[in-house]
Amino acid sequence: MLANDIAKGCQSRDGVLAATVTKDTNRVNVLEPWTLTPGLDETSRWAFIVGAPRCGTTAMSEYLRAHPEVCFSTPKEPHYFLMHDLRGREPAELRDVVRKKYLDPYFPERDRNALFAEGSVSYFYAPEHLEPILKLWPRAKFLIAVRNPLELVPSLHQRVFYNGDDDVRDFDRAWDLVPERRAGRNIPRSCLEPRFLDYWEAGFLGQHLEKFFSLVDRERCLVTVFDDFKADPGREYRRVLEFLDLEDDGRTDFERHAESKDSRYAWLHRLMKRPPRSLLFLFDNEDRAVLEAGAGEPGPLLQKIMAVRTRIIHWNRIPAGKPKVGERVLNEMREMYRDDVAHLSQLLGRDLSHWVAR
Repeated sequence: MLANDIAKGCQSRDGVLAATVTKDTNRVNVLEPWTLTPGLDETSRWAFIVGAPRCGTTAMSEYLRAHPEVCFSTPKEPHYFLMHDLRGREPAELRDVVRKKYLDPYFPERDRNALFAEGSVSYFYAPEHLEPILKLWPRAKFLIAVRNPLELVPSLHQRVFYNGDDDVRDFDRAWDLVPERRAGRNIPRSCLEPRFLDYWEAGFLGQHLEKFFSLVDRERCLVTVFDDFKADPGREYRRVLEFLDLEDDGRTDFERHAESKDSRYAWLHRLMKRPPRSLLFLFDNEDRAVLEAGAGEPGPLLQKIMAVRTRIIHWNRIPAGKPKVGERVLNEMREMYRDDVAHLSQLLGRDLSHWVAR
């Protein structure tokens, strides 16, 4: 049989896959590209910081990025598997797309022995889009962080506004606009994903955690509470290292990251963060691909434009004050999330009822 004449597999030398010569045909077995791509084979170690947002995920990402065993994505939040629905793809096609469109742009310098990690917090709210991840990397682990929704949701709005996805500065008004926006109305042109504006949904952490656990084995998930991270970030960081089977790197500096920001001129900031797509004609195909992905090596023209953009953003940036929430909206939030916080408490085996107490 011809099948018996074909080499039975690729031999491994010092952990590196090698091609073999068949005994009868004297042909070299050509390895599939994915077997030689660090991070793509199913034995690769992967960790996904999936959210929730505004729960210390950026700080944890930066701590892990500095760890010598970790290869972290650039940028921190590709949101790739949410923005590109790869569910149902055949394995060969899936590997090819992920290698070219995900690994190469977001992990350009990869080490086969590293733990690969990224921090797309949108995955917490759409775990069904993780199917390709679970198919490619059956050993992947997931870091989940939760926080009092009465703090999380206003802080999230502040970040979404700063990023240019929302054009409503006042939180109470943005809260009231949720039904309109769910119906597809009052969506800013600069908004990349309308789901980012559903502030009501963002606070149902118990509901989303239960759904996440229904799709991903619980033992592959580590849940941290923002209160604990804020009180002792070193202890929570070492919990994460132990969960990911990483050596303690001796970190003692746990500076804050992703503190809330605002801008002097909101219209200018939105223009810099979310420029009109009509301007893409100024760039060649390579630079367009970099802009679309938010990652990659820009050409000379794009480099100059991005340098000017960065200077404008930094000049226009100012510290943000504490989010302002009116008493009416605060009471609505308490009532909306009371049962969900009780459910989250059950899932974690921890009483969190003080989050929604008056």
